[in-house]
Amino acid sequence: MKAETHPWTRWWWMGNAVDEANIIRSLKLYADAGLGGVEITPIYGAVGFEQSYIDFLSPNWMRMLNTSVQQAHNLGLGVDMNLGTGWPYGGPQITPESAAGKLVVQTYEVKAGQRLAEKLVVQDPRQQKLGAPLKAVVAYGPKGERLDLLTKADASGQLNWQPSAGTWQVYAAFGGHTGQMVKRAAPGGAGLTMDHLSGEALAMYLRRFDTAFGGKPAGIRSFFNDSYEVYDADFSPRLFEEFQQRRGYDLRLYLRELVSKENNEQVARIRDDYRETMAEMVQQNFTKPWTNWIHGQKAVSRNQAHGAPGNVLDLYANVDIPECETFGLTKFPIPDVRYYTVDTKNVPPDPVMMKFATSAANVMGKPLASSETFTWLGEHFKVPLAHCKSQAELAFLTGVNHIFYHGTTYSPEQTNWPGWLFYASTEFAPSNSWWPHLEGLNEYITRCQSVLQAGQADNDVVMYWPVYDVRHNAPPKLDMMISIHTIEEWLYPTAFYKNAMQLSKNGYAVDFVSDDMIRQAQPNGSGLRVAQQGPRYKALIIPSVEFMPVETLANVVKLAQQGSTVILQELPKDVPGFHELASRRQQLKALTAGLSFAAAGNGVQVAKTGNGQIVLASDVQKALEYSKIGRETLTDTGLQFVRRNDNGTRYYYLVNHTANTVDSWVPLNTSAKSVTILDPQDGRAGLASTTADGSQTKVRLQIKPGESLILKAVEQAEVAVQPWQYLAPTGTPIAVSGDWKLHFTGGGPELPKDQNLGKLTSWTDLADDNGKRFSGTAEYTVSFTMPAKTGADYLLKLGDVRESAHVWINGQDAGFIWSYPYEKKVGAYLKKGKNTLKVEVANLMANRIIDLDKRKVEWRKYHEINFVDLYYKPFDASGWQLQPSGLLGPVTLQPLTASASNVQ
Repeated sequence: MKAETHPWTRWWWMGNAVDEANIIRSLKLYADAGLGGVEITPIYGAVGFEQSYIDFLSPNWMRMLNTSVQQAHNLGLGVDMNLGTGWPYGGPQITPESAAGKLVVQTYEVKAGQRLAEKLVVQDPRQQKLGAPLKAVVAYGPKGERLDLLTKADASGQLNWQPSAGTWQVYAAFGGHTGQMVKRAAPGGAGLTMDHLSGEALAMYLRRFDTAFGGKPAGIRSFFNDSYEVYDADFSPRLFEEFQQRRGYDLRLYLRELVSKENNEQVARIRDDYRETMAEMVQQNFTKPWTNWIHGQKAVSRNQAHGAPGNVLDLYANVDIPECETFGLTKFPIPDVRYYTVDTKNVPPDPVMMKFATSAANVMGKPLASSETFTWLGEHFKVPLAHCKSQAELAFLTGVNHIFYHGTTYSPEQTNWPGWLFYASTEFAPSNSWWPHLEGLNEYITRCQSVLQAGQADNDVVMYWPVYDVRHNAPPKLDMMISIHTIEEWLYPTAFYKNAMQLSKNGYAVDFVSDDMIRQAQPNGSGLRVAQQGPRYKALIIPSVEFMPVETLANVVKLAQQGSTVILQELPKDVPGFHELASRRQQLKALTAGLSFAAAGNGVQVAKTGNGQIVLASDVQKALEYSKIGRETLTDTGLQFVRRNDNGTRYYYLVNHTANTVDSWVPLNTSAKSVTILDPQDGRAGLASTTADGSQTKVRLQIKPGESLILKAVEQAEVAVQPWQYLAPTGTPIAVSGDWKLHFTGGGPELPKDQNLGKLTSWTDLADDNGKRFSGTAEYTVSFTMPAKTGADYLLKLGDVRESAHVWINGQDAGFIWSYPYEKKVGAYLKKGKNTLKVEVANLMANRIIDLDKRKVEWRKYHEINFVDLYYKPFDASGWQLQPSGLLGPVTLQPLTASASNVQ
């Protein structure tokens, strides 16, 4: 398989204190575990290793990079690289003039016949230090006068002007700076954050890389940009000029409104124009030229656009691999799931938020949509592999098909356990006690992604994202960051969000489009296509929207006139922005007045236009039903899905995150001659039992809570595939019990003594106190007798496992059991008579960390933020309760019988 089908990981280089031997050793460990590639991100270093630090992009650093690329390629791994250290972009090459800017406005009062005695210079000492040139001076008179006085101020800031009558307010605007430095910077990477609105700043930033690379491609697959975290950056040296060019009026004359504490309509509209200008500048001055530069390096761009003050759909659409992220943990009602972290701080990962990145990939026909996955999935050392599975599935269901773990910290072999660790990661590191079982998760993700990267996304409809509503209703700041941490403010209250969630729940696969995507869209039969290489969609949905540009509505109407199905939840109410407001309002009114709607029943109205029609309904699903766009009714069972279409072969990825088993005939909204079931948990495949039902195909499915299946629906009969085996429990479960031999195999701080157990119990309850502080692996071995093999198969159920297992039966490797429901079909390995079961169990790192902190062993020794807990407080596990560990059982073998599968 391609490297991209495997999960990749962010590879933190702490202090750039890397060496060739440990690079080669580490990459071999990663490849053996089933990873597909690494993304190098340098950050701050460990205390005591300063002599090993390497300056970013120095000749020695480049030598380490080349070693990494060569070794990775030898192992079949890929290498990505953060185009910077820490985040966001910045560094020593960034001067104050090219650093993130902030508009600073000071006000003065001048009376008739007087001059302003005070010089127009910035008063903030911090701004004085960084330099804050005067960019605008406007005087506001008692009768509404507005005077541009910039030319009246000399080089020293003396204003040579006096009013002839009344008292005037003078507003002076300065090109200030946020002063933000690169967060978590590595040696050689510290410095001011870059101005992402300035093409000149980007060019300055990239010149350092041009020098380091020497005009030769570095063998990097993609260059990466982390989520936009440039705080309070709302100005750039050319912003006033670009604003006038783009918006058509001189913003400097409206300084008073721009910074007003009021939130009246005019103020909101001027701020909206300001945010729109910033959005265009970050896209045209950063994202597009950044991607072009990367293409010149024979690489592709990978970008997290969320957080940026732009239309994130467009920012994602202008890169090669759009990337979302999961931050925090989503809890599912899967039975017996144990959650070890109480998180009242973070909003769980939201599927709609994640779909901004995947929608851009889908709509524009890009093959990959990636995800920074498992960031702060739980408190350190308390995250089992089972939690990773459901979060990865959540990402897959949103359209992600290229997972990056967050993450793996490079750690030299000579460091003491737990090695070097990054403060916000789930520790995908060889020091983690469950590392020997990581292969199970990696195999699962690889099987899923091998299908989810095939062909194209196969979604039903696209829905417009009303970004102008978001900007207009934003808090009274100049910048508007589309952040995952503020979705409760800008996303949850919207009709867009409510529609996206409801349609998904009811079986419609939805992608999102921007104003610019609608501009690019072309009719395709009764549907539409945005990009030539992108998929066809059956309809365009416009949710309830307050503000819509005239051009967008005109493009929507044009698509309908050309035959595309267009659905409106209601007509747009107004246009955004301030420039030529009356004229644009009149144009919008004329467009909407030209649509004559007639009742079509069931709350649906229809307006004929050109070769098509626009369907108007407050209930979008009723409009879809009227337009004969069917849903996947399989969601009525509680299953969730995502589809791919590979040259006519349709793949369904199905997940059961409910509390109930689905064992029934499930309808697919497709007509297929045959359906093959693929089990990504263990790689099994078989031909499903199906029946035709009109235009639908019904498939017999059995999916327990916590499980997933992939369906391959084809238009021709599959003859070379064995039938899928449908099984049901029969008879009494066989208890696997007796004299369990327990042997600890790896971990620490010390291996507990071997034990003979008549009853399975937690390591923390053993007589040997080393079991209380042990984190690692241990093998359980037991012999049992099967009088006969009467079942069609047997289900090995391990019961309570803390936290993952690797199973051998009669010396044969039966695979990993690492997630709910902690069971596996093992009939092929069993025999009549005496059988031997060996189960290797790995626990969490928590108990060993508790022991270190109780003994006050100093293992957290890093610069900058050092090591913090989920609430960003200094980490301390000394007060934690011990985590139950090992195989707690009961262990049983459930006989299974073949169940009827060819009748409905």
